[in-house]
Amino acid sequence: RCFYDQKIIQKTFGEWKEWWSVCRERKLTLKAASHHRHLLHTLIFKAWRAYVCRQQGKRNKYYVAEAHAKKQTLLRTWQCWLAYVDVRRTKRGMQSVALAVRERRCLRISWAVWRKRHYQNCTGREMNVLALQHWAQSLQFRAWLQWRELYLHRQSDKQKETRAVTHHQHWVLKTCMDVWLGHLNLHRAKKHRNELAREHHQSRIVWHCFSEWRLSWECRRKLRAHQKDVEKLAARVTLRRAFAHWKHYVVLCVEETRQGELAEKHYKHHLLVRTVLCVRWKRLR
Repeated sequence: RCFYDQKIIQKTFGEWKEWWSVCRERKLTLKAASHHRHLLHTLIFKAWRAYVCRQQGKRNKYYVAEAHAKKQTLLRTWQCWLAYVDVRRTKRGMQSVALAVRERRCLRISWAVWRKRHYQNCTGREMNVLALQHWAQSLQFRAWLQWRELYLHRQSDKQKETRAVTHHQHWVLKTCMDVWLGHLNLHRAKKHRNELAREHHQSRIVWHCFSEWRLSWECRRKLRAHQKDVEKLAARVTLRRAFAHWKHYVVLCVEETRQGELAEKHYKHHLLVRTVLCVRWKRLR
């Protein structure tokens, strides 16, 4: 009977050792899966950050090109207006010389007729200047409306992209959590069945050995649960840090965009003020 008890204990220890190796392999498999998920999250975040950088570069190039085009349009308009002023000044000088010659050679009636026509010409010139100013203002207003529509469109596209990225991240996290919970429930059910069978089998062999083994097993289970809790906490901390960096980056992008808009508005206002001052100065001259 002693020999029979020893053989039963040896078989039980062999089965327990085999079960312990299987549990250790499962633990390594879970660690590898967690590391793989963390690596996938890191790669997705790097790809998203590169995409955002490229989009920001494109937006900056587009803003620079648009500002350059507006500058070129204003420069061409200014050059045409200067040429027109020079031509009108030359014509005005020629008309003044003609007036001096005509005043000497013509009679008072001809002088009155010429004076009336001259007044009509001045009125027409003033109307032409007013029409030119109105045309310039309407052109600037149309350009501002087009720029505003394009800016609103870009803002809506940016918000849609941000919502899509956030939705995709939530969906991936939810899928991973559901798979992990299913695997954990299955593992717990299998573990519970194995524990019940082992307790029923070993309760007939020796109670003292079973009590010691149960105490050691409880300690190992607590250690595994503690390790799992630590891994979960590390994953949450990593996600919070990534979200904080991303939020700070978005705030910086919004601040840069707002500063660019303020600078562009200030530059347009400065150009308009200088143009009005130059026109007034030339009129006074």
